Amino acid sequence: MVETVDVITPIVDDPYTFGAISAANSMSDVYAMGGVPLSALAILGFSSCDFSVLVIKKLLKGAIDKLKEAGACLIGGHSIEDKEFKFGLSVTGRVNKDKILRADRASAGDILILTKPLGTGILSSAYKRGAIKNNAFNKAISSMLALNKAASKIAVLSGSRAATDVTGFGLLGHALNMVKNNKIDFMILHKKIPIMDNVENLVAAGIAPKGAHNNFDFVKSKVIFPKNFSRENKLILSDPQTSGGLLIALSENNLNKFERTAKKEKMPYWIIGGVIKGKGRIIVK
Repeated sequence: MVETVDVITPIVDDPYTFGAISAANSMSDVYAMGGVPLSALAILGFSSCDFSVLVIKKLLKGAIDKLKEAGACLIGGHSIEDKEFKFGLSVTGRVNKDKILRADRASAGDILILTKPLGTGILSSAYKRGAIKNNAFNKAISSMLALNKAASKIAVLSGSRAATDVTGFGLLGHALNMVKNNKIDFMILHKKIPIMDNVENLVAAGIAPKGAHNNFDFVKSKVIFPKNFSRENKLILSDPQTSGGLLIALSENNLNKFERTAKKEKMPYWIIGGVIKGKGRIIVK
């Protein structure tokens, strides 16, 4: 059995969509372990004076529908009076203990695969500030709504032993968690990293969430960047993601199997680097 919990604040105006995104985000940790979600408990904080019962019903409907898509069910939950609206799930899942994906099992010679593009944090900030409209935010919403179900299944079937989901600590933060206390480094190829449309322009215009700055400050001592690598690019790699993709370390010998299965499942992915012997660092090229 595996257990996880995640709670977030609204990143979209529509309560149904927010409920669905929050559910996908909460289940992501189970998928990152190669597991299958079974059931969930809802955790809700809201001001009863500011939000109607209809809003809460739509929120829960979004979460329930996303859980059903994953083959899981909502079995209860708890709500509290809170000035700041927040919602999430505690998720119970199951995993084959002999095939569990762990963050600390990458090995030198593995390749690194990312299954969703970066940029949801920056685009969410831009949307909240009115810098982009609904249509420019729709691709980010679609990405956040997408489950990591296929990515998890393909990683396990392909023989991977190491993975993490890329969420609040950004790509660099979660990658660093995979190499810390290990005698390996991650070599990440910047030009191979998928980035959502308009993200680079928004960062250049000074739009990035506080979390991106905080994440970068936390990881910078363990990351080696190319000469003249811009602050904007560093923030994109540190951008906190909501319901981001999986970062998978896979033996190169198993790549063909991964590619065949991904094609069959129609799942996008990007090979963004590899694992080498090292000292627990991230090297960006």
